[in-house]
Amino acid sequence: ALMTKHLPSVNVGIDVSKSKLDVYLLERDLLLSVPNDEHAIATLIRRLARYRLERIVIEATGRLERGFVSAAIAKGLPVIVVSPLKVRRFADALGQLAKTDQIDARLIAQFAATLKPAAHPVLDANARIIKDLVVRRRQLTSLRTMEKNRRPIMPEDLRASIDRIIDALDREIVSVEHLIETAVEQHAAWRQKRDLLTSMPGIGPSVASSLIGDLPELGSLSRRQIASLTGVAPFNRDSGAFRGRRRIRGGRAHSRTALFLSAMVAIRYNPHIKRFYTRLVAAGKHKKVALTACIRKIVTALNAMLRDNQPWRSSFA
Repeated sequence: ALMTKHLPSVNVGIDVSKSKLDVYLLERDLLLSVPNDEHAIATLIRRLARYRLERIVIEATGRLERGFVSAAIAKGLPVIVVSPLKVRRFADALGQLAKTDQIDARLIAQFAATLKPAAHPVLDANARIIKDLVVRRRQLTSLRTMEKNRRPIMPEDLRASIDRIIDALDREIVSVEHLIETAVEQHAAWRQKRDLLTSMPGIGPSVASSLIGDLPELGSLSRRQIASLTGVAPFNRDSGAFRGRRRIRGGRAHSRTALFLSAMVAIRYNPHIKRFYTRLVAAGKHKKVALTACIRKIVTALNAMLRDNQPWRSSFA
């Protein structure tokens, strides 16, 4: 039999659903469809491992992709998880309107070969623990906010029902926060990260755990890269003689929200960030623009602290 690893390298696109995986090997024009279960995934991984793989691209689809991604990482395959929005924009650029699972798998493979997305660190099994706990805390907090917003607009005789739900959510949030604290204490690397992050005035344990779970790249990227990943890097909007206002866009929304809350605290209690914010506002910057600049300064400082394994000091600001 012909050894497939001697042939040109292959870009693979995978469309994920709850029940199946549609897999397209672009350079072989080969489409596979397998159940999305542990046994079928193991067989698929063995088959893909026979090829000289350039990259395997799979969309982030709300955890349905986790089984395949974990198995691919364990086997050492070059798997990359990408945002569905990026693939959709690529499809729009190609004028691809039709949508089926098979077309999507082919489209993802074309996306892989054309745009060559860079691999980001994929969370291992241990890192998944804190990521899942942070996500669960965010879900519970969101539910509590929804109930609190309903309370003043619902009839008074229903408020006792809402209060019971809020009390239950409060207890669950405390329980999850305890689990997060325990998980961090048991993991030396996370404990070290948390201690470094919380050494900066304005960064509390809750924000630190959110960054550990949602922004694992912190400490390993350049200033520009970490600002862009967080979504606080200004982008130009120029065309011809037009010079548009610089705006931020994209990035990790949850990390940015956590850093926004930290910035609100820092402009009051961190003298270096407070001076920076005051100077920008005095120079005529809108308060929201000044606050975004503070977030950018905070995240680049945190990135440098983790990179250099150094606690907060004024020179990082």
